[in-house]
This record gives sequence, C-alpha cells and structure tokens, in this order.
Amino acid sequence: MTLFIQQLLNGLTVGSLYALIAVGYTVVYGIVQLINFAHGEVFMIGAFGSLATWQVVCRSNTGLWALPIMILGGAVCSVVVALLMERFAYRPLRNAPRLAPLITAIGISIALQRAIQLWYPGATSNVSYPSIDGVTGSSLTIGSVVIQRTTLFTLGVLIVSAAALYIFISRTRTGKAMVAVSQDPDTARLMGINVDRIIAAAFAMGAILAALAGVAQGLRDSNVSSTMGFLAGLKAFTAAVLGGIGNIQGAVAGGLVLGLIEAMATQYIPGQFGGNAWSDVYAFIVLILVLVFRPQGLFGARVVDRA
Repeated sequence: MTLFIQQLLNGLTVGSLYALIAVGYTVVYGIVQLINFAHGEVFMIGAFGSLATWQVVCRSNTGLWALPIMILGGAVCSVVVALLMERFAYRPLRNAPRLAPLITAIGISIALQRAIQLWYPGATSNVSYPSIDGVTGSSLTIGSVVIQRTTLFTLGVLIVSAAALYIFISRTRTGKAMVAVSQDPDTARLMGINVDRIIAAAFAMGAILAALAGVAQGLRDSNVSSTMGFLAGLKAFTAAVLGGIGNIQGAVAGGLVLGLIEAMATQYIPGQFGGNAWSDVYAFIVLILVLVFRPQGLFGARVVDRA
C-alpha cells in the first residue's frame, strides 16, 4: 500500500505538469481550432525566463521571496513569446488551410529551441535550476510515505490555477467573450467583441500556465534544458486529446490520468515490458483505446465552456 500511495503521488505530480501545459493547448484550440505544437517551447521559455530572472533580479538568493519574482519573470517571457507567435505567425494564417499553421508551429518550435541554445549561456546541455527554501529541500514523511515538497507545490499550483481559470471564464467579461468567440467568432464580432484581442488573451492565458509548469518542473528536476518542451508538449497534447480537446476540465483530468498511467505502468508492469522506457508506450495505448471507443475523449471535445 505504501508503494501504491508513493506512485500515486508521483503520478499526480507529473500529471499536474501535463495538465497545466494541456490547458494552453485546449484553450487555443477551443477558440481558433488551432493545434499549437510550439506550446511546449512556450513552457520551456517560461522555465528559462524564471531562471534568468533569478540570476539577474534575485541575485542567486534562495529565499522563498524569490519564487514569486521568478514566476513573474517566467510568465512575462512566455506571454511575450506567445503573443509574438500569435501576431506574426498564426494570425496571417488564420484563414489558410489547416496544414499551414501546423507546419508553422513545428518551425517555430525548432527555432525557439535553437534560439535558447544559441543565446542562453550553457543551454546546449542541462542548466542547473535553483533550489528555493520551503519549496525544495528535505522531504516530508507521513508514516512510511515520502512526500517531496515540490509535489505539494505542483499540486497546489494546479488547484489554484484551475480554480482561477474557472472564475475567469465564468465571471469576467473577457472570459465570457472567449466563450462567445469559441462558439461563433463572426457573430461575436458583430456584437462588438474584438476577436483578435480575445484570441491573443487565450494565447497569453495558456502561456502563463505553461510558465508555471516550467517553474514547477525546474524545481522538481533541479535543471532545465532547451529540449524539455518537446516531449512535455507532446504529452500535454495527448492529455488534452485524452480528456477532450477544447474542454478545459478535460485537459486537467486528462493530464492527471496520463501521469497516473505512466507512474503505475512504470511500477507494476514487470519484465522487459515494464519500467520507465515503456511508460510512454502504455500512455499512448490508453489514448488509442479511448479514441477508438470514445473519439470525443473522456469528457467530450467541445469549444471553451464554463461547464
């Protein structure tokens, strides 16, 4: 039972990271029907932005007060990159065949990786990420279960972010405008809604959540890399499809389910078909089975909605 609980916590931690990134995929898709495959690199930029903020602004201080500043720095970097991406790469292709923005996204993804490798010192390999007092360090022990402090931080970030996102979508004018644009952009434009601004807001929202995930992963792994966004982005997209693309609640649930599948498969499938090397395989097998028997995903694919 102890081992099961330990793996459950590990799965929830990884799943929370997938969920935070997956929401960015699903919000953008729900509004403009665009699969932004460069979103994983937005997550990576957030991690490096927070690291650069720590080095420059916090002057390598590891006090807890540095964490909000790091998050703010990472979020600003991610949002700027996401908005530039939307304005100059995706907006001109909004009415183009769907293959065009898809190929563009892949190109942006490669370009952002190379840019970090070229301009960030030491980014051609893993770069050490700081430990923050109270968030990293000695683990907590309850009975025989060991709980990493970063696990609590990551789960806390997901819970707060999901609640804030729900309130934003259901209670604010911009959130309600997002729902309107996702349902019928032409009618929304006739009702006086600035569709371009709403789409940009969706990109910014997803970028903020991706930056939070980047900080959380950096704290958990104690390092970041220029290639960290590729696999994380692929997993997050898988989570969004698993939960139901365009469904915010589905993206959160899909991320958690995907993390749990990986953790349990790693631990409980024995022999040469078990272990970390096969965890990704089982995650995609589950995705395929879900799409065969429920093509709309676990919670149903739909436009961005409050429900």
